[in-house]
Amino acid sequence: MANRVGGIIQVQANGQLYSAKGNFTWNLGRPKREPVTGSDGMHGYKETPQVAFIEGEFTDRGDMDVVALVTMKDAMVTLQLANGKTIALRSGYYAGDGTGNSDEGNLDVRFEGEAEEIK
Repeated sequence: MANRVGGIIQVQANGQLYSAKGNFTWNLGRPKREPVTGSDGMHGYKETPQVAFIEGEFTDRGDMDVVALVTMKDAMVTLQLANGKTIALRSGYYAGDGTGNSDEGNLDVRFEGEAEEIK
């Protein structure tokens, strides 16, 4: 039996549902591990912090308050995935540059904060 693993998503910020478009990416903000090597081989690894984020595009259908969106802070942002998981970003803030385009009415969005995966 095949399970749905991709496709339809839903994005909310502070309880408001937005028109999510295309492919969204996220990072839970866990430390990134990288190798430490010397001339004699592998010595171990180091960990560097990463920022948790949810990133993608919204369609502005004309009723979206863009100023409120791009100045958002201390927000709860959720990304509900097609596989049943939810990425929850607490204490989130809008971290994008606010760039939109007129071809399809898109606005690039990026939220950063503290993330967790809910199954």
